[in-house]
Amino acid sequence: MIVFRMTMNTIPEKRLEIQQTLLSMIEPTVKKAGCLSFGVFCDIENANRFSLLGEWKTRQYLNRHLSSQEFGVLLGTKALLCEPLEIQIYTVSHLEGMTAIKKIRNKAGSAAVPNADSRR
Repeated sequence: MIVFRMTMNTIPEKRLEIQQTLLSMIEPTVKKAGCLSFGVFCDIENANRFSLLGEWKTRQYLNRHLSSQEFGVLLGTKALLCEPLEIQIYTVSHLEGMTAIKKIRNKAGSAAVPNADSRR
């Protein structure tokens, strides 16, 4: 799996324009072949800071998205930003979920991880 993250800080006066552009990208992107998930997030401490987070089956699917006209439109918004885009691409070779957390917590033992009842 490939994870793509892009963070942008908008010029405050252009926040709504960027927000509308980002929101308009969600539906067409999640429908693309190879897209596992795609979302837009707003920083709770800075309303002018947005992040895009996408998961793709392979790098080839991500590359196809990065070459698309829709992504080109997004790159065209850089004039509305107060600092350069931050882009990170992660290659994920192994995923774990809640089972891993339960296993770790069980190894730590009940004394090391108090439950809610022991705090009363």
